[in-house]
Parts: sequence; structure tokens; C-alpha cells
Amino acid sequence: MKRLDAWKRATIGVVCGRRSKWLVLALWLLVLVFVAPLGMKLSDAQDNDAQSWLPGSAESTQVLDISNEFRPEQIPAVVVYTRADGLTAQDRRQIAEDVQQVKTLREHGIRGAETRGPVFDRQPDPRAAQIYIPITMDASGWQRIAPAVDSIRDQVGRGDDGLSVHITGPGGTAADSSKAFEGIDSTLLFAAMAVVIVMLLITFRSPILLFVPLLGVVVALFTAQALIYLLAKHAGLTVNGQSAGILTVLVFGAGTDYALLLVARYREELRRHEDRHEAMKLAMNRAGPAILASGATVVLSMLVLLVAEMNSTRGLGPVAAIGVGVGLLAMLTLFPALLLVFGRWIFWPSVPHLGSPDPTRSGVWARMGHRIARRPRTTWVATALALAVLSLGLIQLRAAGISNADAFTGKPDSIVGQEVSARYFPAGAGDPLVIVSDTAQAEQVGRAVAADPGVVPTSIGVPPGTAPERDGRVLFEATMRAPADSEAAKATVDRVRDAVHAVPDADAKVGGGTAALLDMEDAQTHDNYLVIPLVLLVVLLVLSVLLRALVAPLLLIGTVVLSLATALGVSALAFRHVFDYAGEDVAFPLFVFVFLVALGIDYNIFLTTRIREEAGRHGTRAGVVTGLATTGAVITSAGLVLAGTFAALGTLPIVGFAEIGFAVALGVLLDTFVVRSVLVTSLFLDVGPKVWWPNRLAREDGTARPADAGRPEASGTPGGPGAPGAPGEPGTSEEPEASTETGGPAKPSPPPG
Repeated sequence: MKRLDAWKRATIGVVCGRRSKWLVLALWLLVLVFVAPLGMKLSDAQDNDAQSWLPGSAESTQVLDISNEFRPEQIPAVVVYTRADGLTAQDRRQIAEDVQQVKTLREHGIRGAETRGPVFDRQPDPRAAQIYIPITMDASGWQRIAPAVDSIRDQVGRGDDGLSVHITGPGGTAADSSKAFEGIDSTLLFAAMAVVIVMLLITFRSPILLFVPLLGVVVALFTAQALIYLLAKHAGLTVNGQSAGILTVLVFGAGTDYALLLVARYREELRRHEDRHEAMKLAMNRAGPAILASGATVVLSMLVLLVAEMNSTRGLGPVAAIGVGVGLLAMLTLFPALLLVFGRWIFWPSVPHLGSPDPTRSGVWARMGHRIARRPRTTWVATALALAVLSLGLIQLRAAGISNADAFTGKPDSIVGQEVSARYFPAGAGDPLVIVSDTAQAEQVGRAVAADPGVVPTSIGVPPGTAPERDGRVLFEATMRAPADSEAAKATVDRVRDAVHAVPDADAKVGGGTAALLDMEDAQTHDNYLVIPLVLLVVLLVLSVLLRALVAPLLLIGTVVLSLATALGVSALAFRHVFDYAGEDVAFPLFVFVFLVALGIDYNIFLTTRIREEAGRHGTRAGVVTGLATTGAVITSAGLVLAGTFAALGTLPIVGFAEIGFAVALGVLLDTFVVRSVLVTSLFLDVGPKVWWPNRLAREDGTARPADAGRPEASGTPGGPGAPGAPGEPGTSEEPEASTETGGPAKPSPPPG
């Protein structure tokens, strides 16, 4: 412990030193020069092929690996031609010409020579036709799928005189998804930056100060992106579009929160100390541990994702942990050094001078604390019941997966084409089952597949461009009757798997798009049951170490779980009856949980560490009221910033991202305005000193009498700013060393805990 304290003092001394602060700035400037170019290359290191998302041990992943031995990984783009009153002779000639044009395509991974079709819905008077163009996928496939589909679109035209042409299938859907994610980094960056600028301007009321934390966050983001890029290139770290997008939101949200809390404590100390370097040292010493604990909670919670089965979820863990860790480092080194360089004038026009009144001492949060202190049990029971009632909306939650048709906030061409194709062809056309088996049992396996009622028997065969046999195994495909992303198609996969697995010595496996979707949902369900309890355990351990207590952490965990249930319940109601979303992804509860618990617990940490600090001087009940009064405004501002940054996910035309952004933003607001300010405050007031059990604070003799807790003089919250006896105000001292700044000897106070 002594070594830890010595390390903390040395670190604070370097960051807050009159000369050493310049060294800190120089080091960060040097880092920025080297990392900025690397950070901008992160999109080049993204791996968005199927293996980067699928669970590594899933049967569909195994089939994908085996398929790569027969042919490069492919997804087909399906071109659909329709005319309501039947295709004309001219239409059929045009389709034949389009096929010849497409067969010449080689760019962007298009395997034009292997084009299949045209296939007509009926003879002799067809109403619709389809052609299938395979596109090779690899680690860069996500980036080139959209240009590939655009090249196909240029060759097939758009139809005329009533002929409709759409590009759908897995290739068309992937291209539309790629376009939806196009510019995700810049979109989220500018959206998050706009939210932060507005909220910091409202919070700081200074047109100059807001740029300091913004600069720190941007430097942290570039640094994190550079580290992740290097790890992706040289250490095998998996980064995809999902984790890269969430990284931006996390760094902006968490980094700005840490800056707000440090600024609030620094401003408080500037009112008590003439020397800004001394004020920053005290601010870092008192707010630093809470900020560090908050960052550690987020980092450890994100690293828990490493136990997930889903590759995409497992890859998000270290990406998010690195982002928050770098943001924490920047806000505890670069940011305070910048504040010291600029001096007090950076707060203009509300510059905190020595002896100026502290508005938090008699503000709205102080008054709220006094009101809650009068009837704490009634308050927390009523609040908990209200949240529990709102959480009943969970019965409306449909976290069973989202179909392609419901995955976009709009209706791109691939979805229109999918609907058109389903009217004339087997709905699963274009996204077939992929079956591999030993050669000797291939005929028996094929009969087992054809016998399933969900499979089109005549569709079973070896696709063009595929080796007929390799290493004693064969690969063939089969078309399903139901849409590939439907529940009926998933049921077909389950039945076909059972049938082929029962063939002796066949070692048969079933993959394809539907099988991958089914395996992903199973893995995500497994991850929900594994990751959520582990994250709760990590948060409980961090809180127990930080507060040196057991009762308080258990109460805080309970409030966070209730807050999560309420956020999910209200979100489900909004998705059903306001936004008209069809459902939620299976991983939706997990992502909302991880972000809400890991980030939402921050506010409880900031509040309870301040309560504990004050409880060591004035008693628990008085400490609760003072803690709420001094942290209320800044935590509210931090919550608004974090909610706004997550709401920026709604700028993406993807339902899954919009749902996560809405639910997390709502949960943060609930946690900020209701759970932390009302529920936690009233619970701590009702339980009293026992909340610190087994710490010695649980045995306090009542420094502030319960009957007096609601009075300003008992709580340490004076009737007016600067009144004698207020903790930390001129005329008293929170620590012996503070007496050199406030004038006169300081009375030693009992240390907290």
C-alpha cells in the first residue's frame, strides 16, 4: 500500500509539476505525430469475413473451412428480372445478353465465368428470371463487395418499359450492409463530437474550456486506433466494422466523462487554493482513484468478453478495453497538464477564484438530498417499485434475431429484390445449404438431404467451379423452400443436420448462410448466460476493493440490475409501439448489459467514493447528502454526454445499432437521473453506517445525528456558500496541508476508513 501511495504521489507530481507538465505535453505530442497516420489505417485492418463473426467451433465454421479447400469462399449475388404480365421476347433477349456481359467480369472478386442461369419461374410463359453470380470473399471482401455489386449492376442495367431488375441474395444484402457502414468511423466521429461540444458548452459555460477535453479525447482515439491497428496487423487481433464503430463511441463517451469529473474537482479546489498546481494535485489525489476505478471497471468488464464463443463479441473485448484504457490514461495525464498550461482563464467567463462561492453547496442537488433524507425508505421503495413496473416491458422483448428484411431502417434494393424473388422462386434460392461428407457415403447423404420437406430435391448438386472431390470428401449444395433467414429455414437446417449426422461413417456437416445464422444465435445465447454473471462478479469485486465494504457494493449491483431491466423494458415497448422494429438481435441484451453496467456503474463509483470521503469526517447520513450535492451536477452532465454519444449510433441505417444506441442512452439517463440520484441516495440514507460493513465506518458513533441529517449544518452543506464549518470551504480544511492555502492552522480531521 505504501509503494502504491508513493507511486501515485510521484505520478501526480510529474503531471502537475510546474516544469514536468511540459514534458507530459511533449511526450503526448510525440505520440500523436507517430500514431495519427496509423490510426487512420484502422479500416484497412478490419477483418469482416465470415470467420471473424462466427463462433470458431460451430459446424457452419467447420464447413466454411472445408469449403475453402474446394473453392475460395463465395457468396452469390442474385439478379432478379420480373414483369407483372410476363416476360416478353425482348426481355428474354435482354437477359441473355446480360448473362454474356456478366460472364466477362473479373474485377472485385467477381467470378463471372461461373455465372448460372437464367432460371425462369415457369414455362412456357415466364414472369420472372434469375441469374446467380458468385463473388469471392476473403478478409477484404467486405470492402470490395459493394464495388462488385455495382459492377454487376452496370452490366445488367435497370430494366425499361415495365421490366424490373433487382440485385439481391447474400451478395446484394452484403453490399447494402457495406454501404450502410460506409464512412461509419467519420459518421460516428462527427456525430459524437457534435454531441460532446454541445454538452460541454452547456456544462462548462465556457467557449474555450470545451476544446481542452475534446482535444484530449481525439488524441486518445487516434492513439487507441493506432494500437489496435498494430495489434490487428502483427498480433492477430480481430477487428471488424462493429468493434471499430463502438470504439469511437466508447472513447468519446468515457473519456469525456472522466474529464468532466476531474474538472469539477479541480474547479472545487481552485476556490480553496491560490496555486493552481496545488489545486490540481489535490483534485487528482481525490478524484483520481474514483476515475481510475471507473476506468478499470470498464476495461475488466470488456476483457470478460474474451470468454465469448462469438468471434465478433470476443474481438470487441480487447478493442474496447484498449480504447477505454488509452482514454483513461489521456484524461489523467494529458488533460490535467493542458489545464495547468492554460491556467484559470480557461474557465472564462466563470473563472473560479480563491474564496469564490461553490454553487453546488446550495444548489438543486443539495436540496434534493435534504428532501430524500426526510423519508429515505419511502423514497427508495416507491422508486424501486416504479422501475420494476417499467421493467415489465421486458415481455415485449423479441431478442431472437432480426431477418434481413428487418435489419435496415430503410428498404434497400436487395430487400425489395428478396421480396420479389420469393413470389416466383423458392424463397431460399441464392443462399443454399452447403453439405460436405465422405465420398463413399455421399449418395446416401444426398438422399437424406433430399428427403427433408424443407429442401427442393431437384436443386441438389455440385456448384460450378467446385472440385468434384478432394481428400476423400465431396461438397454439394441444396436449395431450401423457405427464406434463408426465416425460422422455417433454421428448422430445416436442424432436421437436415440430424439426418446427415445419422448416416454411418459419413462425417457429414451442414453449413451455409442459414446454418451460420443458427450457429451465431446459439453462440450468442450461450454468451448471454456466461458473460453477464462474470461481468457482475468483476464489478462487485472492483466496488468491494474500492469501497472496502460488502453491503454497499451489493446494493449498488442490485440498483444497476434494476436499472438494466427497466431500460430493456422501456426500450422493448418503444421498439414495438414507436419505432415499429420487428425484433432485436440475440446479442442485444448482452451488449446493452455490458455497456450499461460497465459505464453506468461509473456514476455510482463517483457518488459513493465521495460519500465515503465525507462519511469519514461527518458521518454517513451527512456524507450522503454532501456527496449528492457535490457530485450531482457533474454526474448529470457526464450522463448526458454519454447518452448523447451512444445515441449517435442511431445515425446508422442499421436497426441493430439503432436499438443498442437507444437502449444504452435510455439506461444511462435512467441511471443518472433516477437510480444514482434517488434510489442509491435513499438506500444509503436508510441503511445508514451499516452500508460500509465490515469496514470500521459501519461502527461510527453517529458524527451526524440521524435527526439532523436533513439540516444543512449537520450535513456539511451550509445554508449559504462559504459558511464557516462547511467541509472544504475557506475557514476549515479537509487536510492538514490545505491550511497553507486558506490561512490559519488546520484542525486535523479523522481520515476516511
